Amino acid sequence: MRTTFVQSHRGSSASTGLVAAAGGLVLLLTATACGGGGDKGAGARTGPTNVSATVAGVVAPAKVEVIGDLTGCKVKIRTEADELREGVCHTEEGDYLITTFPAEKYKLTWLDSAAVYGGKYLVGTRWVVSGKPELLERLRPRLGGTVQQLRGVGPAPGPSAS
Repeated sequence: MRTTFVQSHRGSSASTGLVAAAGGLVLLLTATACGGGGDKGAGARTGPTNVSATVAGVVAPAKVEVIGDLTGCKVKIRTEADELREGVCHTEEGDYLITTFPAEKYKLTWLDSAAVYGGKYLVGTRWVVSGKPELLERLRPRLGGTVQQLRGVGPAPGPSAS
């Protein structure tokens, strides 16, 4: 990658310092973005099924497909809208729904609406995974996020009279 900086005010020490700082930033970003390749096992540790929650936090907010890859699923997109994208995963571990949002406000609105139904959801930055609670706990180390319990509307179930 080759970057050229043009100094507009020759002789200005402020602009010279700015150009030098920008050049240093580009070098730093280039050095950190391009790995050395000396570790032959690195690819195996960073593949989609071996990604830690810390790395997933860098990836997420992500596309539905990226979160699906992190969980080992080939997602089937079911909803494509301006406010959200939704994909379904059918795996041996169980079935779950991945929903991503273009902004955090849409996720919060979605969670408010889902609260009517109650249940547990795995929630991250601009994404939500819906599924059985035990499955969400197994996905959490791969994706990060937190498992949130939403309250349903209506009276609490009473003891059964069998």
